[in-house]
Amino acid sequence: MAETQNPPEHPDPTPKTESQPESSIVCESWQQMIQGVLAVMMLVGAVAMVHYYGPMAAQGLPPDDLQTRVHELTAEVEQLRQEQSMPAVVLNRYRNSIGYIYGVYQVGFPNHRPNIRARVSGTGFLVGNGLIATNRHVAEPWYGDSEAQKLIDEGALGTIESLVIFFPGSPTPVNLTPASVSKTSDLAVVRAEDANAVHALSVLPLARSTGAPGQLVTVIGYPMGIAGMVAKSPSGIYERLAYRHNDINAASELAALSLIRPSTTCGHLGDVVGDKLIYDAPTAHGGSGGPVFNSKGEVIGVNSAYMDGFSGGTLGVSVDALRPLIDEANPR
Repeated sequence: MAETQNPPEHPDPTPKTESQPESSIVCESWQQMIQGVLAVMMLVGAVAMVHYYGPMAAQGLPPDDLQTRVHELTAEVEQLRQEQSMPAVVLNRYRNSIGYIYGVYQVGFPNHRPNIRARVSGTGFLVGNGLIATNRHVAEPWYGDSEAQKLIDEGALGTIESLVIFFPGSPTPVNLTPASVSKTSDLAVVRAEDANAVHALSVLPLARSTGAPGQLVTVIGYPMGIAGMVAKSPSGIYERLAYRHNDINAASELAALSLIRPSTTCGHLGDVVGDKLIYDAPTAHGGSGGPVFNSKGEVIGVNSAYMDGFSGGTLGVSVDALRPLIDEANPR
């Protein structure tokens, strides 16, 4: 199967076979950097208090300016502490609402064997009552696939045979059906057939806007799909499932063992161009459709692709483009 992609962007419809280590290195480097900044700021604050506050207090002078600066430093240190802990906070708070999507689709002509029959792997997250946001190339895997598009231009049809989502903590998958698809962006909203199955899960909060470049971001998803989850499973399970990483039965076994577990990567928002976000939090095939959080724990976009040869070239679609799809999918 040709990968569903628009070179040089890679929308990751299926997990590749090569292994990729967990991207926690980025988060660890980020935390070490922030810890260093915290230490420096606290040292500067302490020196300032000793150097200025003591003499001014001895002279009976009102230290209003110094107190103001100390308050500002305290607030900045607290903000840095919150940003440092944000990846763990959002993962612990919303982990169970971010699911692994697995599907089988085909592209072919009526009354003929399909020309393409393949699997799709991605991520989705809860955005409403039974509504799950993901990428269009996950909900419609032939989207962006040049081989499939050529067949469709000749009259072939793309159809989904099955599309399910596995949520952490749940032993059984939930069937998905289409709800709304963007005609201009790589975004889609799908609906859980059994709304009761996701009723107890938290809906992820959407940010009012994407914010400015330079802010810290956290991306949660399932990079490498089943292969990624099998790779970080206990050794006995890994040995049993290592050669079945594209198998729906392997996903079911992982779910039964509570091993459907998303991964977290961290980085910075590099730029915002229209509805496209560019950031350096790493991703891989299977991470498509995952939420991109800001430092307040709000979703600013949906992870969608990456560019070869540029570590800062991970791409997402803005939350501003997602809201209309949610409104369209909601019952009137």
